[in-house]
Amino acid sequence: MLKRLAISNYALIDALDITFPDHLVIITGETGAGKSILLGALSLLLGTRADVTAIKDRDRNCVVEAEFENKGEELILRRVITPQGRSRIFVNDEPASMEDLKSLSAALIDIHSQNSQLLLSDDKFQLSVLDYFSENGPLLGQYSSVYNEYRKTVNALAELDAAIAEQEKNRDYIEFQYSQLKAANLSEGDLESLENEQKQLANAEDIKLNLAAAANALENDVFSFSTQLKEAEQAVSKVAPFVEEVSSLSERLENCRIEIRDIESELEQRAERVNVSKERLDEVDAKLALIYDLLRKHGKTTDTELIALRDSLAAQLGNSLDMQNERAELAGRCQALDAECERLAGELSKRRSENCPKLSAFLQESIRNLEIPFAIFAVEMEPLAERGRFGKDSVKFMFSANGQASIKELSKCASGGEMSRIMLCIKALMARYAAMPTMIFDEIDTGVSGSVADKMGQTIVGMGEYMQVFAITHLPQVASKGLAHFLVYKEVSAEGATTHIKKIEGEERVREIARMLSGSELTGEAIANARVLLK
Repeated sequence: MLKRLAISNYALIDALDITFPDHLVIITGETGAGKSILLGALSLLLGTRADVTAIKDRDRNCVVEAEFENKGEELILRRVITPQGRSRIFVNDEPASMEDLKSLSAALIDIHSQNSQLLLSDDKFQLSVLDYFSENGPLLGQYSSVYNEYRKTVNALAELDAAIAEQEKNRDYIEFQYSQLKAANLSEGDLESLENEQKQLANAEDIKLNLAAAANALENDVFSFSTQLKEAEQAVSKVAPFVEEVSSLSERLENCRIEIRDIESELEQRAERVNVSKERLDEVDAKLALIYDLLRKHGKTTDTELIALRDSLAAQLGNSLDMQNERAELAGRCQALDAECERLAGELSKRRSENCPKLSAFLQESIRNLEIPFAIFAVEMEPLAERGRFGKDSVKFMFSANGQASIKELSKCASGGEMSRIMLCIKALMARYAAMPTMIFDEIDTGVSGSVADKMGQTIVGMGEYMQVFAITHLPQVASKGLAHFLVYKEVSAEGATTHIKKIEGEERVREIARMLSGSELTGEAIANARVLLK
């Protein structure tokens, strides 16, 4: 329930801080006194857009604060609007977002204004009335959760299908490129190795001939470097006992002889290993031609880049398989969610169908009690062409004030006064089933008077027995019902007009009811009638 409301610097309100009791609270006031201003300020706590033109003093912030009691806990919502139009929100003095504010306030208070009667022509509102009556909240929440997951999965599947289609469009070309690169059987460093081998094979005969010639120059039948060096070393060795300085020359000559023998041996071995093979040269030339062609075709400069491209293409082809596997998984999940959606939607339809006649009878009786004695009210349910967020059903409220023969859609045949009474019946029903702590009626009794107004007042009183109800009214029959009565009034001074609100009791309340009966001039009959109404 709304325990306290504080407003400062909003429209005609300079400052007010007022507490409210439980059950039925009546709010009255002359036209233009500022009843709508109170609702406008309170609407800021429901998340409506802030209008800086509503700030009374453009040098100060506008502040609206409400204290609620919900399930034994206190909750304070505050919204601060700066003259520049910036908005700050606090929940129990902690900063909060607009989403937080809307979520909290939606569960705390419902404001019914005259424009709210337009909801009676809204299909979703009509369906929600049936769901409240059928107590479908938990089932509808379960369905909504599965349906949202189903829609997300459907969208994900569509996106994946688009990606697969795009990839499949290029798949043949990718496979062709990959097969060429794979057939090349490239390894890191192949290009350099093959180029070196190609040079050797192309010049193999010259290489072999020259290596053999070099070896032959060092050792042949006529002349041998190693033999000559051996003889020189022996000659020096004979001198060494007499000339100490030449002993090292003997060692150096021996080292030279050994090195030349090694060179000679290696030249001979290398000459033998030289492969003079036209067949191998043809193979190497062909492999190099393939690599050069691949480099040119793909705009690459090294075999390393070709290998990277090959691996990338392989990954793409592998990814295609992964995507197909993912699609199969998504499709299976989609099918399972679709089946669960259909099952839950079927349960909703069954419960709605069972409760349609019960709701029709309940509302018809309520409406007839508000002096539309021949009213016919029917809730008709039809299947939707496609399953939606709330299941697979649509609902229409059908109405006739004069019997079954002329029954039509409610929004096309009910008068303003009839709409007010029907909406009150529906709000009373929804408040009971939705367990809304606080409901505000802003002149829901527009278009009615006399005994009808009295009965509407009784309906509102009945709602006040199990929830807090604010009734902003212009009808004395309704205003006399509540135990708590607040008067909105305007004072005008040299500084301008200011709106105030105060609780009225006793004679002051009698005079307010009399004013509502007779206008600005209070008569003895009006005062007497007011006393009767208040009894």
